[in-house]
Amino acid sequence: MQLQVPWLKPAAWGVVVGAAGAMIIGFSWLGWTLDSTAEKMAVERTSSAVVIALTPSCVASFMQQPSAAAKLAEFQKIDSWKQREFIEAGGWATFRGDKTPNSRLANACAEELVKTKA
Repeated sequence: MQLQVPWLKPAAWGVVVGAAGAMIIGFSWLGWTLDSTAEKMAVERTSSAVVIALTPSCVASFMQQPSAAAKLAEFQKIDSWKQREFIEAGGWATFRGDKTPNSRLANACAEELVKTKA
């Protein structure tokens, strides 16, 4: 004997279409994210916050070196696209315990040093 349920097929399609629609609306308009996307966003925000927090320290380290005024004048004469390399080479953009400089910190430090008067 075969069970006759005429509403089962439309109901199943309704569930499938409703679930797909909910996912489309949720991910595109409601701000839902996958765990991996949320993790990337958290890392990016943390990195940005660290750069913002350490930029004044980088500028202060640069300005506390011997002959800082001469170095600042030399820095400001360099082409803007080479200023980051100058900061990295000086070691002012290297986090404590790291061996390589942070390029984002070097960029932020260079931007602040450009604004500094000699």
